[in-house]
Amino acid sequence: MGSRVLVAMSGGVDSSVAAALLLEQGHDVTGVTLKLWGGESDSGCCSVSDVEDARRVAAQLGIPHYVFNFADDFDAQVVAPYVRGYEQGRTPNPCVECNRSIKFGRLLARSEALGFDALATGHHARVETDADGTRRLRRGADAAKDQSYVLYMLGAPELARTRLPVGDLTKAQVREHAARLGLRTATKAESMDVCFITSGGRESFLAARTELRPGPVVDASGATVGEHTGVALLTIGQRRGLGVATGERRYVVDVDAPTATVTIGTRADLLRDEIPLRDLCFVHGHPGAHPLTVQVSAHGRPLPAVLDGEVVRLGERHPRVAPGQVVALYDGDELLGGGIAH
Repeated sequence: MGSRVLVAMSGGVDSSVAAALLLEQGHDVTGVTLKLWGGESDSGCCSVSDVEDARRVAAQLGIPHYVFNFADDFDAQVVAPYVRGYEQGRTPNPCVECNRSIKFGRLLARSEALGFDALATGHHARVETDADGTRRLRRGADAAKDQSYVLYMLGAPELARTRLPVGDLTKAQVREHAARLGLRTATKAESMDVCFITSGGRESFLAARTELRPGPVVDASGATVGEHTGVALLTIGQRRGLGVATGERRYVVDVDAPTATVTIGTRADLLRDEIPLRDLCFVHGHPGAHPLTVQVSAHGRPLPAVLDGEVVRLGERHPRVAPGQVVALYDGDELLGGGIAH
């Protein structure tokens, strides 16, 4: 007999097929769509049309479908820290925080309270179980769509209750499966943007929610070379919108929020050979000083490294990772854990 599984259905093709696959495997499946953002949105994520798409797919599959309103939690645990992070000179990752606190936080707890055996999502990653019962999180089969990076916070207890049905499929196979079943989401475009940021962009979103504190732009010697319009609008590695005319390309190499001072330099000034981390977490404990690879963005190139305590020592120099960004740690295609750059 199959398990009782709650499937987080976003209204996209991946979660639609995740529900269909679990049903085909004989599980007792219920769909749920989260209402997270009550403000203006044009990204196609968490919208009324997404809820309708998820509801219609659930009806096609013949499974129950519910909507949970987690908007208050989303605002407090994802949106507010996003704004606060930029105020403090960091570059937060709201999609990771949504996975941590909402999907694999509140929703996972709700699924357990409602008597479900597991929570499933449409993430492209794989949970594999060793012969001794040890669960490991691995990259998705489709390297171009792998989403293990945004799940770096999942420990063994969460993995035991998590199902990722599309992780063994390529995106093309997911769409083929949806088309075979006649699901309305089969050809639906992917939502790539932060769900609460409209086409007006990060700048207009932040300007409406925080005081933009202008300040000096300085070079590596500390000499003032210009002025920026708001420290919250600039992030490490940025080279546009600096308001500084120089012959050579200049990048933001440091943001000092307390003094609203932004330091710019050349690309060479950005390069680092280590990344200090905070809030480290692991699936099965600290890996020790063994060779591994790190990924510093959702689809970034894996970099050779060693984890020395709470510092990643890189095997090659790399542009500085902005404070607030996730650094995920891998052994081959196995995700070991990760932390936040600071």
